Amino acid sequence: MKNVTFIGTGYVGLVSGTGISDFGHKVTCYDISEKKISSLKKGNIPIYEPGLEELIKKNVVAGRLFFSSNPEIAIKNADVIFIAVGTPMGKDGKADLKYVKSSAKTIGKYLNSYTVICTKSTVPIGSGKKIINIINKSKKSDATFDYISNPEFLREGSALNDFLWPDRVVIGGSSKKSFDIMKEIYGPLFKNKQPIVYTTVTTAEMIKYASNAFLALKISYMNEVANLCESLGADIKQVAKVMGQDGRISSKFLHPGPGYGGSCFPKDTEAFASLGRRNGNRIRTIEAAIKTNSEQKLRMVKKIKNLIGGDFENKIIAILGLAFKPNTNDVRESASLEMIKSIKEMGGTVKAFDPVANDSMKIIFPDISYKNSWEEACEDADGVVIMTEWNEFRGISLSYLKSLLKSPVLLDTRNIIDVKKLKKNNFLFDNVGHNKLNEN
Repeated sequence: MKNVTFIGTGYVGLVSGTGISDFGHKVTCYDISEKKISSLKKGNIPIYEPGLEELIKKNVVAGRLFFSSNPEIAIKNADVIFIAVGTPMGKDGKADLKYVKSSAKTIGKYLNSYTVICTKSTVPIGSGKKIINIINKSKKSDATFDYISNPEFLREGSALNDFLWPDRVVIGGSSKKSFDIMKEIYGPLFKNKQPIVYTTVTTAEMIKYASNAFLALKISYMNEVANLCESLGADIKQVAKVMGQDGRISSKFLHPGPGYGGSCFPKDTEAFASLGRRNGNRIRTIEAAIKTNSEQKLRMVKKIKNLIGGDFENKIIAILGLAFKPNTNDVRESASLEMIKSIKEMGGTVKAFDPVANDSMKIIFPDISYKNSWEEACEDADGVVIMTEWNEFRGISLSYLKSLLKSPVLLDTRNIIDVKKLKKNNFLFDNVGHNKLNEN
């Protein structure tokens, strides 16, 4: 058993820290926010992730998972310290490393024995060298350390499964001693023969950015194909299904929609594109994906605007789904943000419902009407937009929905409602990638 510390109790830190405690290690999750730590100690989990609350409780009770706002306690006795703080996008498109740098200074200040310093935060290529230099300059003792880049590949909504049963674990470093310690940290994964990749720090940093950028590119590509399908009368569902049967392509991330969002893809694509420009190697495909994604969100606004007669003035629009994807309360860069903003700016009124993300969106848009069910949101609305593919929206009774609305108008940005049923119930509708006029 190792003593492990996570700096940062956001999404990555909390999920990863809990997962490693479940591997049998003693884990302290540290955060500078005393309020946040106090809340965690009381069992209040700040994020929604299926299974996380139960796993936290299990490991707290077992005496393996702790929370602290005291940096000295968190760092002094740690064998491994993970940096898992946010790296938000700056005004210039670059990743803002202020929290990472602050964490490195704190580590240096309290480091008192050999420790493996491991970065889980998504950081630009070359950041490892900067972190090492900051720690060395901040050191108050002669304690030594090794540096590891260990990028995360967690999908919100299935993060625990991704951590406990990963496609791969990437460990970037240069010391056998640190590799051996990381092997012990991830011991259960070795026993389960999950793929472990040993590489350099720089390569590990590149793997993370290249992976996220490619997935974002894949989504943007399918959205453009879907838009072309609409023009030509092809069915994007069939196109995507058959494409996904090709082993070289795979079926993942082939679902068109209103544009990608969340905490990773938007900032990581911008940072990756910025990195390319600064180094004289523009990544034009990623630059195009960023542009396509922005345009796709605006395209959804145009679709619902056209459905209700070309004007939002004095119209009530029901928004179903606020999170950027199901099984999370994360609304960062969600397509719903652009939808709500545009409707409000054009004189419309928004009623919204999300099974778990209402409170998250209230922070951004406190002045729209939040409801406790999709039925309440849709009552007396001039139209409804499905923005997130929550399972409960898939089973909506269209006849009942029709009775609630002022007019039977629906935009399905996730293609979860059967087109034939929409036609049968005489809905005026639109979606992404279907030529509704040719549907039988």
